[in-house]
Amino acid sequence: MTDQSTHVASPGSGPAGASRHQRHPGLMLAIVLICQTMFILDTNVVNIALPDIQDDLGFSAAGLSWVLNAYMLAFGGLLLLGGRAGDIFGQRRALMGGVVIFTVASLAGGLSTSAEMLLAARAGQGIGAAIAAPTVLALITVGFPDPARRARALGAYAAVSGSGAAIGLIAGGMLTDWISWRWVLFINVPIGIVLLILAPLFITETDRHPGRFDLAGSLTSTLGMTALVYGFIRAAEQGFGDVVTLGALSAAAVLLALFVAVESRARQPIVPLRLFADRNRAGGYVVLLFVLAAGNGMFFFLTQFLQQVRGYSPLQAGFAFVPLALVILASSGVAARLLPRLGAKTLIAVGAAAISLALLWMTQLTPQADYATALLGPMMIAGLGMGILLVGATTVLSSGIRAEDAGAASGLLNVMQQIGGALGLAILVTVFGAATRASSGPAHQVLTEGVTTAFTVAAVFTACAILLVLTMKNRQAPTAESAAAEELTR
Repeated sequence: MTDQSTHVASPGSGPAGASRHQRHPGLMLAIVLICQTMFILDTNVVNIALPDIQDDLGFSAAGLSWVLNAYMLAFGGLLLLGGRAGDIFGQRRALMGGVVIFTVASLAGGLSTSAEMLLAARAGQGIGAAIAAPTVLALITVGFPDPARRARALGAYAAVSGSGAAIGLIAGGMLTDWISWRWVLFINVPIGIVLLILAPLFITETDRHPGRFDLAGSLTSTLGMTALVYGFIRAAEQGFGDVVTLGALSAAAVLLALFVAVESRARQPIVPLRLFADRNRAGGYVVLLFVLAAGNGMFFFLTQFLQQVRGYSPLQAGFAFVPLALVILASSGVAARLLPRLGAKTLIAVGAAAISLALLWMTQLTPQADYATALLGPMMIAGLGMGILLVGATTVLSSGIRAEDAGAASGLLNVMQQIGGALGLAILVTVFGAATRASSGPAHQVLTEGVTTAFTVAAVFTACAILLVLTMKNRQAPTAESAAAEELTR
């Protein structure tokens, strides 16, 4: 069967036509990308600070993981609701509301005097990020009607999304070593204030699409995703035979099945199922989930390896990720320029293959592995793959979206990033634990075997992504006659 042409956004019907043109598109892009960097960065910025946080607030070894999980659970669980809020209330309003919550929670986290207060603040950060993060891609989608300019903007978005985790590790190491772990949270406060001042000046509000919230869909999706993430996190600590783990995963299955049933009947669904009608877009969501699952685990275990096996300080470990972050930024820019010629499918496939190669290389690590000869190479290859893949995936997932679905589509993209990262880390930590328990010898050798086993499973994730990319349709790049078409594969 001949492939049908992609949806072409007309001036009055597509995303670009749904909003008044942005007064200052360049400044608007800078503002929303700073927001995106802040939200992605906060997933990992506390990673290197965890030992100091544990000493200061008296966390148990098991409880310490919740400094990360509280943020990811709130962020991932509420993203769909946040995406719909932007469609109903306006993307700028949602952005500013989310930044307010995020900034206040960051201040509270930096001032925390107990473990409970810090966990509540981290959950508050996640809530704020869940409301604001979906507006970032939505504002880019509606703010750049020209395909070439939008491709460059999406390239910048992919760059900050891909490099945010590495930048978070770098910033966390610097702030923890130079000042205090509290500044990994305090740093968000001045940034948030500046964003709140600039947003009304340089971001034009998008058209609102009045309607009611899909409360049943919101409830089942939020509780279902939270139960799913919690179930895997619990399994990493207690195993899959644990009663609470089984209960959480069973509840997740029931709730997410109910969510699909609700969405198929709702008049104004929180996630329009038509977003999955396109094979490339549906496949793109799953590809992103697999790749982020592998990538989040890679950052986590490399940090552990550098500090616990190689004896790096927090600052040294943070700076070890500088080349990776730089390569992501550079490769994203190159990929955005190559996109019209090569197509999104090619970029996704090449990116996933590069990440797989990097992970397989890392499975050869030994306790004596030197950074320059054993780690720098695969880290740069992984950065190259991430930058390339995210440009292609973001293009596929933001193509042909109806104006009223822009926030929901952006929220779903962010869900795949957060849920993929959280689930992937939980699964890989479980694999790591099983490998270390089955190993014997010096502590450094045992930990290294656990890390390399986790990298092997992460490579399986990316291999699944490659196989999925091969099922995606080939599509022609846009021409002058179809300037508003964004699906750029051939």
